[in-house]
Amino acid sequence: MFKGSLVALVTPMGPDGAVDFGCLEQLVDWHIGEGTDGLVIAGTTGESATLTKAEHVEVIRVAVARASGRVPVIAGTGSNSTAQTIDLSQTVGRLPVDAYLVVVPYYNKPTQEGMYRHFLAVADAVDRPVMLYNVPGRTVADLQPATVARLARHPRIFGIKEATGDLARVAEIRKLAGEAFALYSGDDATARDFIALGGQGVVSVTANVAPAAMSRMCQAALAGRAAEAAALDQPLSALHRDLFVESNPIPVKWALTRMGRLPPGIRLPLTPLSPEAQPVVEAALRQAGLL
Repeated sequence: MFKGSLVALVTPMGPDGAVDFGCLEQLVDWHIGEGTDGLVIAGTTGESATLTKAEHVEVIRVAVARASGRVPVIAGTGSNSTAQTIDLSQTVGRLPVDAYLVVVPYYNKPTQEGMYRHFLAVADAVDRPVMLYNVPGRTVADLQPATVARLARHPRIFGIKEATGDLARVAEIRKLAGEAFALYSGDDATARDFIALGGQGVVSVTANVAPAAMSRMCQAALAGRAAEAAALDQPLSALHRDLFVESNPIPVKWALTRMGRLPPGIRLPLTPLSPEAQPVVEAALRQAGLL
């Protein structure tokens, strides 16, 4: 359904924390021009946890309107409440989004059965495709491959963003969930290998700053051109690592500001990138040829 480099887009904010919708439109245009294969809006990197419902919906509305069908748009609508996730998803469903990204419920620490029922309830309540999102480093709960396989039977659950960085899961989920189920890396550092093992692409943080390079790398990997993909990925390796030197999206928002593409806004409890970490991120940008 979706392939290649899907950017986990940041939400631009002014110094006062207000969403900068004009900058958001500019980012959408830039990504489309650079070859990004799809936009993931209002996910973790988009600071969804600190957006009000009205802001969340408006960020998605503006992005969808600006994209205007030029690339697919996947809307992040997950939360740690099943009822709230359904409510937000149905509200966003009035917009022409192509799919939903729904994260494993965080903080609650649900069982595998709880996660299964959560995703089933959401998929039953919407009329667009649903991408599962497993990121136990943030949620604590880990959606196991056997549970993914159960969920894959639902006609609207088409794939998963698997952000553990565990490459063994590609084959395991593929075996259990079937060939038609789509797999997307949620870990930039292992995305190239993930695709080579049978994944369809990556939901990428690095693509925020290097959209063209990430798109080219993914296309080479998808085409089986392993040596070319490795050569394209090598200059990005420091970004894959150092854009996580502090909690995402702190480093990537600073990097975009340094590149002149973003105002310097981020919302508490996140804070601006520390002075000690700034040279680290700047060096990664320079290695990738972005400064």
